Amino acid sequence: MPTLRSATLSPAQAATPSPTAATTPRSAKRRQTPRRAAADSADSAQFTAPHTSPLAGAGPAGAPKMLSASPKSSRKRLYGDLVAAEKPRWNPRDPAQMQAVKEALHVATVPSCGLVCRDDEQRRVFEFCKACVEQERAGSLYVCGCPGTGKTLSINKVKERVSRWADETPDELSINCTNLGSTSDIFSKILAKFQVRKKASGKLSPLQQLQSMFSHKESAPRRMLLVVVDEMDYLITRDRAVLHDLFMLTTHQFSRCILIGIANAIDLADRFLPKLESLNCKPLVITFRAYSKDQISNIINHRLKALDYDVFEPLAIEFCARKVAAASGDMRKALGVCRSAVEVFESRLQDSSKQGFGVVTFDHMDTALSKVFKPVVVNSILCLPQHQQMVLCALANTFQHCKKKATTLGEVIFQLNKSYIEICRSSQVPAVGMLEFSNMCMILSDQGYLKLGQSKEDKLRRVTLQIDISDITFAFKDSRFFQKCLEQPKF
Repeated sequence: MPTLRSATLSPAQAATPSPTAATTPRSAKRRQTPRRAAADSADSAQFTAPHTSPLAGAGPAGAPKMLSASPKSSRKRLYGDLVAAEKPRWNPRDPAQMQAVKEALHVATVPSCGLVCRDDEQRRVFEFCKACVEQERAGSLYVCGCPGTGKTLSINKVKERVSRWADETPDELSINCTNLGSTSDIFSKILAKFQVRKKASGKLSPLQQLQSMFSHKESAPRRMLLVVVDEMDYLITRDRAVLHDLFMLTTHQFSRCILIGIANAIDLADRFLPKLESLNCKPLVITFRAYSKDQISNIINHRLKALDYDVFEPLAIEFCARKVAAASGDMRKALGVCRSAVEVFESRLQDSSKQGFGVVTFDHMDTALSKVFKPVVVNSILCLPQHQQMVLCALANTFQHCKKKATTLGEVIFQLNKSYIEICRSSQVPAVGMLEFSNMCMILSDQGYLKLGQSKEDKLRRVTLQIDISDITFAFKDSRFFQKCLEQPKF
């Protein structure tokens, strides 16, 4: 039938390239950029069938199922991924499964399915390396960004891609500046990679030998060398001579160095780029911005996709992504929080007698986040000696139910000492004497926990609690011992 035939052939006609496109392969190649090809392949590998549009090459047999006009079917299309992506239940009591979860969330684990959310940065770095190799010219690139933004991992992925693409693979050299004994040792490592024997006289330094090598065509190496310098912040000296000499190696006429520098300091480029620009060796700068909440959530789910079971509640992952993105956008910190949440869930599972299955919930993630993002005052409280911490618990008990925010010193000391003695008695900890107790109160006052002042009206010495009671309770919320101290009768 003509009508059925036209309907059947329309998708094929839409997929067939036009004659103009067939005769102009360059335009077709421009339209199919590496970024778009990577994005298309990533989309096809990442999304499941419920996400696929019925007009995007789906088979005729599958199209009628997707084209439904009922409200329930539209709701299924919206939440179809939850039904289709349903996995077997996770058994957290299985040591093998628990270890697999922790390894998937480890910072050192490189995802086998690739790196996500850094396609644009990887494309720019690859195009830079590709241009240098094709034109057989040296070049310099500076990659900067906050810690945990995927700089080193992205550069390693680009190196693998360059080795697969190039007909004549360039030599590679990776240098971590934290392992250098001296900043000038970086030139010795580059010189050793070119396999050049030093002269017997030894009058020329490694930097001078490299400069001489790249200045003459006879001594210049034939193969290109891709040098990746990580933690470039450690090369900064008072005169920045090493940093300038390193980038100037790419300006010599017969240089074969493709230099990629990685640093965490974003303002480092502003500090040394003006000088490099005056020396005509300004590098290309690519900035890795902090991850957003959507990117953090996507990366975590991407890592957990390799597992055959669900580990987290979606709300727990979203809570972690929002908290980390608002603080720093550090992906390493987000992975550490997720691992900590798994450990919290594991410890609570061991304390309970339930044999059922479960997942990491919002409460587990909240506990893990509170451990990572502790206020400064909470860390200082946890570093105090035990008796001073018990005095703070007595302070919380005293001031929490005191109607006046400031009372006379003698009255507060009496109530405070009474609460402190009661805490020590119930905890079976020997209490200190009154003199030592007064000294501890003075120490806490000097550290800013208390304020001992004098009122102008009645000229009486008063004591005021300088920290919030919520900080004290938050600091000891995971300690059963101090929770009992905070539960003591108030006076």
